[in-house]
Amino acid sequence: MLDSTGFKRPRFDDLFAQMEDKAKEAFGDTVNTSVRSPLGIILRIFAWFLSILWSLAEDVYNSGYIGTATGNNLDRLGPQVGISRILEQWAMGTVTLTGTAGYTVSAGFRVATESGLTYQTTDDVTLTGGTGNVAIEALASGSASNVAAGTITVIVNPSADVTGVTNVAPVTGGREKETDAEFRDRFEQSTAGGGAATVDSIRSALLRLDGVRAATVIENTGLTADGAGRPGKSFQAYVLGGDDQAIAGAIFSTKAGGIEPYGTISKTVTDLAGEPHTVKFSRATEVGIKVNVDITKGAAYPADGDAQVRSALIRYIGGADAPGAYYNGLNMGADVVFTRLISAIYSVEGVGDVTLTVGKTSGSLGSSNVVIQPYEVAQAAAANVVVTSHV
Repeated sequence: MLDSTGFKRPRFDDLFAQMEDKAKEAFGDTVNTSVRSPLGIILRIFAWFLSILWSLAEDVYNSGYIGTATGNNLDRLGPQVGISRILEQWAMGTVTLTGTAGYTVSAGFRVATESGLTYQTTDDVTLTGGTGNVAIEALASGSASNVAAGTITVIVNPSADVTGVTNVAPVTGGREKETDAEFRDRFEQSTAGGGAATVDSIRSALLRLDGVRAATVIENTGLTADGAGRPGKSFQAYVLGGDDQAIAGAIFSTKAGGIEPYGTISKTVTDLAGEPHTVKFSRATEVGIKVNVDITKGAAYPADGDAQVRSALIRYIGGADAPGAYYNGLNMGADVVFTRLISAIYSVEGVGDVTLTVGKTSGSLGSSNVVIQPYEVAQAAAANVVVTSHV
């Protein structure tokens, strides 16, 4: 039922009790409504189907609120703050092809990793001097196609004029469809998106851009430069992911007039009158994380348990795993929580006792959380996650 306190769904027992009372009112207190009586069976059948209808009514009620809506119902709330759910994305990067000088490799040329992850080139490229760099895109969406540098070495469709391939930088950007929890969190961060000229509105505008995983804005309200070098009356946006030009456009469209955007990346944005403006922002600083784990293993500990533990830790933190997989991991500004690391380790079957130390690669290791600044993002590499196990 719905009243001033909200919606309360009657359960099966509640409905049957009400129907039983009504039956006794109509036929007398001695009427038989036991589980084996004809009337009792009929009442229970009706109570069961009514409980399903009340459950549906509760779902309809909950679908109107960000905290309780799920699935497509949650998607329909996004436009209220100008956002939509991020769908699955394909990893993208660049590879270097080697072969016959002057040969043009057509778009759609396929390359892969040793583990079988396949990519294709998106443009034609001429091998000037025997080499050429070209953009690639994964054939399959999801984070599994994010791989570390130097792992794309296989030519899928061989050509006599193309003799080698490699990626000098990681291939990133692949991700699964945004979950309800992730979308709900971004919804709450974007509630200021309808405004302008505030720190929250700038951050919200950045979060609505395709490919942007996280963003933060730090302002200097003083008249002189602050400790980070930001000029007086300026702000600095730190962004993780997204296109540089799109980021600059979002900043320009929401910032206050006369307030300087500061940063290490500079882009030109044209206003409605055709006048150019310089917009600056910065990328998130990647902070290397080192983890040492000592495990007392049980009988169910798998043969490749050490590798599974290492992978679980890197999945949580983010970074490049030994097999070449690259994981997005924690958002910008998120601390590396010590107990979450332990939880990740215990996701592997057969783990007994655990001794764990963690810290930044530039500092010492300890048994506490690693604090990450709002403009930083934690990243781990397989070489920095040391796992040892013993009986």
